[in-house]
Amino acid sequence: MPKPAPRTARLRALFLAAVLALLAACAPEAPPPDDDPPVDDAARAAAGAPPAPEDTWPVHERTSPEIRAEDLAYRISTLADDRFAGRFPGEERGELAADWIAGEMERMGLQPAGDDGTWFQEVPMIRSTLDEARSSLDIVVGDEPMGLRFRDDVVYWSPNPEAAVAVDDSELVFVGYGVTAPEYDWDDYAGTDVTGKTVVILINDPGFARPDAGRFNGEAMTYYGRWTYKYEEAARRGAAGAIIVHQAEPASYGWTVVHGWAGPQLLLDAGDDEPAIPVHAWAREEVVQRLFEAAGHDFDALAEAAAEPGFEAVELGGARLSASLHSDLEPMVSRNVAGRIEGSARPDEHLLYMAHWDHMGERVNDDGSVDVYNGAIDNASGTAFILELAEAIAADDPAPERSLLFVAVTAEEQGLLGSEYYARRPLVPLEKTVAGFNFDALQPVGRTRDVMVVGKGSSELEDLLEEKAAAQGRHLVPEANPAAGSFYRSDHVSLARRGLPVMYASGGLEHVERGREYGEAMLADYYANRYHEPGDEFDPDWDLTGLAEDAELFAALSRRLANSEDWPNWYEGNEFRALRDAMMD
Repeated sequence: MPKPAPRTARLRALFLAAVLALLAACAPEAPPPDDDPPVDDAARAAAGAPPAPEDTWPVHERTSPEIRAEDLAYRISTLADDRFAGRFPGEERGELAADWIAGEMERMGLQPAGDDGTWFQEVPMIRSTLDEARSSLDIVVGDEPMGLRFRDDVVYWSPNPEAAVAVDDSELVFVGYGVTAPEYDWDDYAGTDVTGKTVVILINDPGFARPDAGRFNGEAMTYYGRWTYKYEEAARRGAAGAIIVHQAEPASYGWTVVHGWAGPQLLLDAGDDEPAIPVHAWAREEVVQRLFEAAGHDFDALAEAAAEPGFEAVELGGARLSASLHSDLEPMVSRNVAGRIEGSARPDEHLLYMAHWDHMGERVNDDGSVDVYNGAIDNASGTAFILELAEAIAADDPAPERSLLFVAVTAEEQGLLGSEYYARRPLVPLEKTVAGFNFDALQPVGRTRDVMVVGKGSSELEDLLEEKAAAQGRHLVPEANPAAGSFYRSDHVSLARRGLPVMYASGGLEHVERGREYGEAMLADYYANRYHEPGDEFDPDWDLTGLAEDAELFAALSRRLANSEDWPNWYEGNEFRALRDAMMD
């Protein structure tokens, strides 16, 4: 794919931003409030006392309906405790975190809003582990196999919950960016039937390739640039397989990230008719260049042409894919946790607040030691944040006119599965949901002068947020690297792609005393050293006054919207606007 004209400053910013972005049943009986903080096992052992019995932990401390940094610290540190074993969904100790969240919701006076009057929405899943020894995928050009190596050249899996999946002699077609976007007058599949074929697709969207041409959203990725969309569209077109070309700059991450997807996959077992193609794959750019050359085409030239209007798909004559995938399947169940504040005037109209409670569990090292991935920032922070909001607004007298729904979703780290299940089976109809807010990986930078809106320029929710931020003497900024498509990498996008206006925002990086460089350095250090690593642990020295100020901001915005008759929409031209308009019609 062609790069934009040389821009040293842009490349420097992209490097930093790439680091930042990668580097997007019944309720449990809640124990009575306890004035004393919980004592961990290490402290008890040091004092000569035996470990606390498991049934006495975790406790539910007394917290304040006022928004306080101390309450945020308590909830983050509890969720990030080793005894939840990294909060892996579907595993016994991980699911205890969902029980604790439900207990917190009950303690603060929320109503259970899950299935059948419980606090939970069960999310059925299947753990699918590719049997590498029995699986294969290769491309033959003419009579010559390419000899593709799993992990080194390609990574592949099947999204179908089937033990065996096969594709035989599927013709290859290059479909450019694989985008069908009526609002941008763009259709890479126009005039091409790919039924039973394997499509080869570029990552990102044409706006990234031609940022100054006024296409799509320029350098800021749209949903059409996300690899999830590309697989979805290929499935709608009847393809048998889809290969996404990995290019580091437009993807905003290296091959090591793709390489990491070679492990077990969690799949939704939703029992519906969502289309899926049998074989998902990624291939290194140099592998695709070799493929195109063998098929008599110039990859770089075709990639450049794909960024221009009127591009037509190209058959890669003589190139055929065959794959035989065998997977071990294990059924699992995890849970979304849902609590509700009932509105006093229009209780059927809801605001939705979402954060994922799960993280990555435990991993056994070669030497037998165990690393616990506690995810204090990702995303004990966001879960604590929505609980803090819920407790504050639950104390309002009178209650808000509209209802508020707080959902801690599961399995975000495994592919946004909890939010996807909610989107397919919403606890409140989406046409009765006014708007949604998602909180993920909130940074303990301290108080900032700015508020970061990921995907800034998306919806009218930003106008309301700007008004409330100004009252705090703050202003809105976009994320550091819009080209990375961070807006499409967290749970809110499951709702957005059904049309619901949603916002993904947090405190910014411009520290009130130490400036932006301080915040940027903290964020870069997190992504370089702790993101998805065992080091993402709670630190009692964190400055959480910024998170408390952000919670005050969103509480003010929530009260403003809950006590109004406004129905904010996506801005005109946004890729989700037509979906919302059709839903509300």
